[in-house]
Amino acid sequence: MKNTIGNEITVTVFGESHGPSIGCVIDGLPSGFRIDPEALRHDMNQRRAVGAISTGRSEADEVEVLSGLKDWVTEGTPVALMIRNTNVRKQDYDDIRYLARPGHADYAAERRYLGYQDASGGGHFSGRLTAPIVAAGSILRQMLEERGILIGTHIRSLFNIEDDPFLEHGLEDTIRLVNDKDFAVINDAAGAQMKQAIEQARTERNSLGGVLETAVIGVEAGIGEPIFEAVESRLASALFAVPAVKGVEFGAGFAIAGMTGQEANDRFTMFHGEVATITNHNGGINGGITNGMTILFRTAVKPTPSIAAPQFTVDFKTMENTSIEIKGRHDPAIVHRARAVVNAVTAIVLADMLASAHGRQWLGGK
Repeated sequence: MKNTIGNEITVTVFGESHGPSIGCVIDGLPSGFRIDPEALRHDMNQRRAVGAISTGRSEADEVEVLSGLKDWVTEGTPVALMIRNTNVRKQDYDDIRYLARPGHADYAAERRYLGYQDASGGGHFSGRLTAPIVAAGSILRQMLEERGILIGTHIRSLFNIEDDPFLEHGLEDTIRLVNDKDFAVINDAAGAQMKQAIEQARTERNSLGGVLETAVIGVEAGIGEPIFEAVESRLASALFAVPAVKGVEFGAGFAIAGMTGQEANDRFTMFHGEVATITNHNGGINGGITNGMTILFRTAVKPTPSIAAPQFTVDFKTMENTSIEIKGRHDPAIVHRARAVVNAVTAIVLADMLASAHGRQWLGGK
C-alpha cells in the first residue's frame, strides 16, 4: 500500500518523471456517474506548466482512460488512467547522477532503493507524479460537487506577498472565482506582484515558496473518527505526500497558541434553524470530526529545490565534497501549480471518508 491511499475508495499512483508514462488506478467508485471530461481537462490545465513563471517542460497531460469508464460513465470497476510523458530529457541528469541535489530526495532514495531507482528528474519522487493525482481528484471532486460539497484553494501568500484571506461571507462565490482562475488569487493586484516576484527569482537563478489556503463547504457534521482517522489526520497525511509540502495547519493553526481559551473557542449558536459556530478557529473540525462549518486549512509549499545557482553538495559515489549547478528546465515557483494538487488530494480524502459514512454509491448520487 506504499503508493495507495484510501479505504473505501483507493487511488494507486505509478510511473516516473522521465519514464514512458505516469498514471493511477481508482478503485471503489460508484457505478453510473457521468464524468465531465471538460472539467477534467480544466483541472489538469491548472497544474500544467505555462509561461515564464513555470518550468520550460511542456506536457499536454492528456488523460487516457484504459478501463472503468464507458462513454465517460463509471462502470463501478477499477478506473485506470494514463498520462504519457512526451517531453523527456533524461540526458539532463547524466552528469549529476551521483550528486545529491540539495532539497531533493536523491541521497535518501539512493539509500532506500540501493541505487536501483530511476534518478532522472527525481523519478518516482518527482512532482510530475502529481498529474495523475489531479486526474483522480478531479473525478472525485465532480462527485462531491453533485452532493453540494465545494472545494477551493488560493495562493494565500508567495514569499512576502499576501493575498486576501478566505472570508465566510460570500465564500461560495469566492471559491468559484478562484477555481476559474489560472493564477488562483482573490486579489488580482497581489497576483500581479506575485508573478513579478516569480519572474525575478528566475532571473536570479533562485526560487520562491508560498502558502495555499483551502476551504471546503457543504460537508455535514459528524464525518470522521477520533485520533488516527480524524479528518485532520487523514488530510494532513495525504497533503504531506505532495512533493514540497512542509507544513499544514487547520483553522487558526499555530496562531491559536497565542490566544486565550475564551478567544480560541468557537461558540455555538442557532442560525436559520441549524447549529453553527460564531467563529471558526478550529477549521470546522472538533475531536477529529466535522462540525458542519467550513473546513479551512493552509499548506506550506517550499521553494523549488532545483535552482541554477551554485550549491555545495556531496558526490555519494565517491563520498567527496563537491558543488553542483543544476541545469535543465525547472520551476522558479510551484505554489501556483500545487493548488490543483491540494484540491485533488482534499477531494480524494473527503470522498473516501464520506463513502465510509454513507456507502460508495452515495457518491454517485444514488
